[in-house]
Amino acid sequence: MLNLITKIYNDVPTPWAVYFQDSATPNMEGIIELHNNIMFYLIVILCLVSYILYNIITVYSKSSLVYKYMNHGQFIEIVWTTFPAVILLIIAFPSFILLYIMDEVIAPAMTIKAIGLQWYWKYEYSDFINEKGETIEFESYIIPEDLLEDGQLRMLDVDASIVCPVDTHIRFIVTAADVIHDFCIPSLGVKIDAAPGRLNQTSALIQREGVYYGQCSELCGVMHSAMPIKLEAVSLADFLSWIEEQ
Repeated sequence: MLNLITKIYNDVPTPWAVYFQDSATPNMEGIIELHNNIMFYLIVILCLVSYILYNIITVYSKSSLVYKYMNHGQFIEIVWTTFPAVILLIIAFPSFILLYIMDEVIAPAMTIKAIGLQWYWKYEYSDFINEKGETIEFESYIIPEDLLEDGQLRMLDVDASIVCPVDTHIRFIVTAADVIHDFCIPSLGVKIDAAPGRLNQTSALIQREGVYYGQCSELCGVMHSAMPIKLEAVSLADFLSWIEEQ
């Protein structure tokens, strides 16, 4: 039973959570790895600064003598300038590499358009056109709390989910029709502004089947919290069956 609960909730926000949701894309894995690496250097800096402050408080506060090189000295000034600069470079290089890798959208296999409106999302699968020349379009609204069924999540479930195939390079083109929104799915490492009159794009390669939840992450009005995002990652065969049903 415990394993089943863990499997169900590994892609859902949990109360008082202090860490990331389980990753489902290479982008999110890179974000978590970068976070862990930077945290290591932050702990080193914290220990070093705490040690220096402790020595200053305990040693030099008990003596009226002032060590001249603690007030002015070329060597120590070089050290306390160079050391932080080196730390910043160590942090910056992997950050920029990951940022540019995530920004690159090269030859996606399919495109999904996400349009933010007050207060719901509209999605379009522009790669799939029926005999009438129409694309797949639908609107996604939050399910009110009094209409939730057993197993559905409060403030997260919607009446129409995004459906995506796994192991497929998917491009998300995001915009808005009224005010600034934000398309965010933490497990996929996706977070991008939806701005009126502007097309932003990001991509994701979902590596495992599952249901992933997100929310609008830009304050957009009184019903800002009522814009959840639900994405179902399925096998390619199930995705093609879903497409035929639309």
